Amino acid sequence: MNRRKFITTSAFGAVGLPLLSISPQNVAPADRIRVAVIGLGSQGRSHMNWFNNLPDAEIVALCDLDKIRLQEAQKRLQSMTPDSRAEIYTDFRHILDRKDIDAITCATPDHWHALIAIMAFQAGKDVYGEKPLTYSLAEGQAMLKNLEKYNRIFQLGTQIHAGENYHRVAEIIQSGKLGKIHTVRLWKTGGSPGLGFPPSQTPPDTLDWNTWLGPAPYEEYTPVRCHGTYRHFLDYSGGVFADFWCHIADIMFMSIHPKGLYSIESRGERPNDGIADAPAWIESDFKFENLNVYWTTVPPEAPGSDKMHIGAHFEGTTGTITCDYTTRFIKLNNEILTDLPEVPITLPRSPGHQQNFIDSVKSRKHPESNLPYAREMTIPMHLAIISFRLKRKLKWDSMNEKFIGDEAADYLLSRTFRKPWSLPS
Repeated sequence: MNRRKFITTSAFGAVGLPLLSISPQNVAPADRIRVAVIGLGSQGRSHMNWFNNLPDAEIVALCDLDKIRLQEAQKRLQSMTPDSRAEIYTDFRHILDRKDIDAITCATPDHWHALIAIMAFQAGKDVYGEKPLTYSLAEGQAMLKNLEKYNRIFQLGTQIHAGENYHRVAEIIQSGKLGKIHTVRLWKTGGSPGLGFPPSQTPPDTLDWNTWLGPAPYEEYTPVRCHGTYRHFLDYSGGVFADFWCHIADIMFMSIHPKGLYSIESRGERPNDGIADAPAWIESDFKFENLNVYWTTVPPEAPGSDKMHIGAHFEGTTGTITCDYTTRFIKLNNEILTDLPEVPITLPRSPGHQQNFIDSVKSRKHPESNLPYAREMTIPMHLAIISFRLKRKLKWDSMNEKFIGDEAADYLLSRTFRKPWSLPS
């Protein structure tokens, strides 16, 4: 559907002032970047706080399909910045039509991430998008095509990527002190609850449930499908696994850039105590060129791992390193260490994850968690969920991004969007 035509004819629209028609601006490098926040749950409100606190960014619009959340966020912004004139909207397409907005942040449910980002690229906006990057592999392909076509900037919201610990772990691994890394073990404890069997009900008047569903299949409203717990349904996300994969796979891709994925095998179960269908637990085995990667929901036996609810363990030919977001344990020559002082600092440190995005919007140079990097990092997660759903081992052609001899698995690399939505090519 044509975006402008839809906005003109839509029965629902902005909360507050109507769509603005403002002449385009050329943003000079020293000017403040005008930012709109789309999706105002807990993470979206964090976006609002982060960018509002940057001296060279200004929050000029807020958007959410839930009018209660929207109004609460507006009040919070005004309490932090009394002179804020940020407009509020229930339809993100009003924001995309505003020529005075330079960038958006997106903290919607996962099944909306790609479509909002692509439409923002097409409208000339840069995007700071929450994790996971996309709902499907095909969405990531479309995002990358449109990013390049419209020459936009994208940063995935892997905030921990900017931290000191990840940079130091990467430096130690890349120094060669641990030898050649041959095995990586990633984990996140916990899984999806079943959420019981609540009956369907009429959506509250303050929530546009049909648009919340957007491109996903139609389902009757029940609160557990919506705020907070939506990710436990495969129609919208991939459970705890999809939520946390990029949190910790990030340090693997940052450190060793694995290539040539060719085999994926997942095991797991869906909850048996409710309507949710994302994994109650999942284990996945990945084979890359010269590298084995294992995902589990329990920590492996490794130094310090028993105190980590999420972590990564790298096994090299001469030593190992185990880490989470803020700690690391190195085993070398039968000693347990927290650092190797002889390894120099070789990686540039981040100015802060959100500042890195704003700097990139100004310079037009890709940020650290850029789209090509984030897409490559996200692909194994998509494939593992497909293996979980089909209950079998899958062979992957990483060059052509297709499964080998498996039409059913290929079918699950994308999905048909519910009308009137469609995935731009």
